[in-house]
Amino acid sequence: MSRTGTTLHRPPLAPRHWPAWIGIGLMAAAARLPWSWQRVLGRGLGALLRRLLGKRRRVAERNLELCFPALAPVARAALLREHFAALGIGLFEFARAWWGSVRPLRRGLVVEGLEHLQAARADGRGVIVVSGHFTTLEVCGRLLCDHVPLAGMYRPHAQPAMEWAVLRGRARYAAAMFPKQDVRGTVRHLKRGGLLWYAPDQDPSRGDAVYVPFFGQPAHSLTSTHQLARLSGAAVVLFRHERRADGGYTLRLSPALGDFPSRDATTDTARVMAGIEAMARAAPAQYLWIHRRFKRRPDGGAVY
Repeated sequence: MSRTGTTLHRPPLAPRHWPAWIGIGLMAAAARLPWSWQRVLGRGLGALLRRLLGKRRRVAERNLELCFPALAPVARAALLREHFAALGIGLFEFARAWWGSVRPLRRGLVVEGLEHLQAARADGRGVIVVSGHFTTLEVCGRLLCDHVPLAGMYRPHAQPAMEWAVLRGRARYAAAMFPKQDVRGTVRHLKRGGLLWYAPDQDPSRGDAVYVPFFGQPAHSLTSTHQLARLSGAAVVLFRHERRADGGYTLRLSPALGDFPSRDATTDTARVMAGIEAMARAAPAQYLWIHRRFKRRPDGGAVY
C-alpha cells in the first residue's frame, strides 16, 4: 500500500514494456542532474522541441495570436521561444518531482497564503485547490506538499510502465491520487476535510462543459469545480505558481472564493476560468500553450 492509499501492483516487466522502462530510466537519471545543469539543458531541449514539434508549435502560435492580439508579432515570437524553453525545463522538473530530490528547489522558495487554506479548513471543510496546466504544475504541487497534505486528480497514462512509475513517484509526496474517473473517491476525500489539487482548464473530451470566456475567447470548459464543490461542500482556493527568473519558485494561495458554489454552473465556471487566466497573464511563458484550448467553438468553426 502506497502513501496515496492506492495499491501498487507489481510493475509490468514483460518485454513489450522494456522500451518504456528504458525511457523511464533515462528520465530518472536526468532527474538527478544538478539543478543548474537542468535549467541550461532544459532551455536547449525546449529549443530543439520547438523545431521538431511543428504541429504543437503551430498550435501554440495560434493560441498566442488568439489570446494576445494586441501583442506585436515580434513580441509573440519571443514569448513562443520562452514558452518552449519553459517546456524543456518543465520536463526536468517533472522527472525531479517524481524520482529526484527537490531539496535544491526549496532554497529561495516563497509560499504565500497558507493562512487562506487554514481558514477554509477551520470548520472541517475540504478544499479544492484550483490551478491550471502550467509547465511548473508537478514540481510546484510537490513543493506545496511540504506544507499541506495535498491530494490530486490525474489522467492515467496509457503506457502501463509509465503509469506504475509515475504513481509510485507521486506516492512519495501526495496524500492521495485519484484517477479523473473516480468522482466518488474524490468527493469522499473532500467530505472528510481533505485537500485536492485540481486543474479544470483544458478542453474536455467528455463530462459536463459550458462555453465561458478565456482570454476573450469562448472556451469549452468543464463545470466540474462547481460540481465537486456542490457535492462535497468544499471551499475553492486558487493556487498560482511560477518559476522565477532566478530559478526559485513562488507559490500563492488566494482567499477562498465567496458564494461558491452558486446555483449557476456557468457563472461559477467563468469565475474559475477568469482566475486561471489571471495566473496565465502573470506567467505567460509557463502556461501550456501547446494544448488546443479552443478546438471546440460554439459556431462549430475551427481555429487550428
